[in-house]
Amino acid sequence: MGSATTQALAASTDALAAASGLTLGSAAELFAAARALGESSQLSGALADPTAPAQARTALVEGVFAGASAPVRALLTIVAGERWSSAAQLIDGVEELAIRTAAIASPKDDVASELFGFSRVVAANPEFELALGSRLGDAASKGALVEKVLGSSASAATVLIASALVRQPRERRVRQLLSRAIRIVSAQAGRTVATVHTAVPLAAAQQTRLRDALARRYGGEVSLNLVIDPAVVGGLRVQIADDVIDGSISARLADLRQKLAS
Repeated sequence: MGSATTQALAASTDALAAASGLTLGSAAELFAAARALGESSQLSGALADPTAPAQARTALVEGVFAGASAPVRALLTIVAGERWSSAAQLIDGVEELAIRTAAIASPKDDVASELFGFSRVVAANPEFELALGSRLGDAASKGALVEKVLGSSASAATVLIASALVRQPRERRVRQLLSRAIRIVSAQAGRTVATVHTAVPLAAAQQTRLRDALARRYGGEVSLNLVIDPAVVGGLRVQIADDVIDGSISARLADLRQKLAS
């Protein structure tokens, strides 16, 4: 992420935090805006053009998205007024605002956990993942398939996020899309996500101790996403963003084999 995008995203996120009247409908509008930008390189390029005056960029937003609700139009105007490192990162920024808005509109739902559960369903079903990720499939049909699979088992916010993302993957894999959404939803709630691979389920007390230890290490609340992985053999493998803490027996055995072979 370029420095310009970092600043633009921070300003856009601050504007989102200060906004009022945001609903799931607002999130859907922002997802639709991201799709419109992704489908028009001319539009996204014009809004990300650093040589164009900010006033011209915001006027373009006012014209193209005149039918959007006032809160969404205000957010898009702020996005357009910022400088982004590329058109692709501007689209990413609007998509992130959509995900955050869905989380804001559903404070009582555990959207991050539901998205993680859906990602495990995708990972366990290669044919389903292929159907969602194929370039040949119709975007609307992919979204409808997600809605059908999730049904009433997930919150409306989770269904909206997952179905909207598969409609416009932009060369990203489905699980990659979901992982990013989980991080964004957790960040909106002020939490860090730790994906924990273990050979057997962890007891509630074990989860609490691990969560507390990671919270001390990373300085904030931590959410655990547990993955039962027989390949771990024993111990734990914990991943937080790019950090990996591998205390699994399989890792120790691999290290031992490497030492014996050297």
